[in-house]
Amino acid sequence: MTALERRITVAAVVIPFLGFIAAIVTLWGGLVTGRDLAIFAVMYLLTGFGVTVGYHRLLTHRSFTAPPAVRGTFAVLGSMSLQGAVIHWVADHRKHHTFTDEPGDPHSPHLHGGDGALGVLKGWWHAHTGWLFDRGISERASARRFAPDLRKDPVIRFVDRKFFHWVALGLAIPFLAGLVLSGFSLTAGLTALLWGGLARIFLQHHATWSVNSICHMYGSRPFDTGDESRNNWIVALVAMGEGWHHNHHAFPTSARHGLTLRQFDPSYWLILGLERLGLASDVKRPRPQDIARKLPQAPPPEREPVAA
Repeated sequence: MTALERRITVAAVVIPFLGFIAAIVTLWGGLVTGRDLAIFAVMYLLTGFGVTVGYHRLLTHRSFTAPPAVRGTFAVLGSMSLQGAVIHWVADHRKHHTFTDEPGDPHSPHLHGGDGALGVLKGWWHAHTGWLFDRGISERASARRFAPDLRKDPVIRFVDRKFFHWVALGLAIPFLAGLVLSGFSLTAGLTALLWGGLARIFLQHHATWSVNSICHMYGSRPFDTGDESRNNWIVALVAMGEGWHHNHHAFPTSARHGLTLRQFDPSYWLILGLERLGLASDVKRPRPQDIARKLPQAPPPEREPVAA
């Protein structure tokens, strides 16, 4: 990582954190309004789906197909979350699936820790945030190797090149919404920017990073996957269904991560809606026999000895 890249990464992590602190202060100062929280919620959903549906399920795993306008829209929304330009985000995640919890995994918590509680904490920190700063040039996921399809897609290449434009747009939209909806109050525009822009980015960062860290450390593992992925319902709530991460590692190309009705997965519900509107096709889902095949097989019962 070059010095410039490190400074950009530090800014992308620290500035939303400071914005989140300032947003919390507005709660005590009485400046925050229902309008600010509504703008926050709308922006969180739109840009969050840009990551979960667009970056992840559509572009990384090709769990469904969509026309160029839909692909481009989701890629732009995902870019507004300030988690990295789309092609390199996809390359990092595909590399994670290639080397899950083994040497080469960009953010496994099981490769950078050690023994005892301190080792667990170090592994969690690496998977959650530290990997963004720790990787050298040789450890970067090669877009040429891991995302050659997206490098050939003119729509995605355009979105990728204009990454910082979309980040700026993701900050301008809540500011303008607060400004206009308040009757052009500058204070309202700024508080909307804090909540719908910086605080929203901060919380989305930690929702996504929790999939990398918490969902490889704490939760259930109903399937045979050969890795340390976990299902965690709390992460699923904040990450819009991505917390069913063990299910996802069992069936990586599935558009559906919550495999039962009780597993909260609004990202899949959105894909279902797009399918019914004709905006998504070839939606991949595991069949019941596929799910049964991934379950641990009970050993056959021991036979009773036959009397002589």
